[in-house]
Amino acid sequence: MAQNMGEDGRFGLDRRTKLLGPVRLDSGVQFAPVEFAYETYGELNGDKSNAILICHALTGDQYVASTHPRTGKPGWWTRLVGEGKPVDPARHCIICINVLGSCMGSSGPASFDPGTGEPYAMEFPVITIADMVRAQAILLDHLGIERLACVIGGSMGGMQALTWASLFPDRVQSAIVIASTARHSAQNIAFHEVGRQAIMADPHWQGGNYYGSVDQPDAGLAVARMAAHITYLSEEGLTQKFGRQLQDRETKTFGFDADFQVESYLRHQGLSFVERFDANSYLYITRAMDYYDLAEEHGGALAKAFQGTRTRFCLVSFDSDWLYPTIESKRVVQALNAAGAAASFVELSSPFGHDAFLLEAPEMNRIVDGFLKAGGL
Repeated sequence: MAQNMGEDGRFGLDRRTKLLGPVRLDSGVQFAPVEFAYETYGELNGDKSNAILICHALTGDQYVASTHPRTGKPGWWTRLVGEGKPVDPARHCIICINVLGSCMGSSGPASFDPGTGEPYAMEFPVITIADMVRAQAILLDHLGIERLACVIGGSMGGMQALTWASLFPDRVQSAIVIASTARHSAQNIAFHEVGRQAIMADPHWQGGNYYGSVDQPDAGLAVARMAAHITYLSEEGLTQKFGRQLQDRETKTFGFDADFQVESYLRHQGLSFVERFDANSYLYITRAMDYYDLAEEHGGALAKAFQGTRTRFCLVSFDSDWLYPTIESKRVVQALNAAGAAASFVELSSPFGHDAFLLEAPEMNRIVDGFLKAGGL
């Protein structure tokens, strides 16, 4: 029999809690207390065997399948999560947690330091993907969830899923890793550094101490978002959508306005992003992703990160994703095979680049649905 979550304040939409922790960070810091913002959908069954953790990407949040309070838009993965979808609250107890370092309610640079009463700003400790996962484990302990039926994530969410399976193999029955990687490449780091420099070069950044100021580092953050957004798309997708079409004009202006539709699109992406995200959080989370190399602490042998695991894995890549190309997923699959893990892999065709996992992807949905049901979910 499913547990009735209706009277349990720990479960539901837009939940907030502060836990003593601490989270032991890779930097050596013992961070406490820890604030968590999260959402749950559906109910735990009697033996608590139907819990699914959804891990979000860099600019994502806990609003995976509910209306975003700032933008008013539907959740970022409603194509996959929801009634009648592969991840279904009628069958699963779904949890999505705003990651440590982010800006939608979990502890991050914009949070108040209890020692000073002021925002942490750049005094917030530098974090890693593993730190995010350790924090999530503390919240799941609070929720009474000892074992996850599945951890699912795309992009940075996939990094968390792999890290969950590596750090807490006994707590993870299965993992679905989509459009992701086990390490950040030099090219990945380079793109992030462009974004960080754009933010820090904005005079309104003020060394990170802009909280409470009228002027925010919006220009720098918008440029960072524009640069990153290009990496989420593909040349084919950009050509199909925009080509060299002009924006609301018949001829070129011979100036520096947004003559082309693609320029207007990128500017819109940048401006809309600053309305919902914090510049310092962008710095911290991109740094966490750049530090990510799951094989590093295992002497460079990725297979050792999964040695003896009993977790089932499903990896999905997209042929037009040049940010985390298929070769990175294959590298993970080879390591899983070497570790004796149960792993399946498929490369899907899409013109949408890295963002394909967030867009209409019926084949991906069928794969996720089949994988979950094959595991009794």
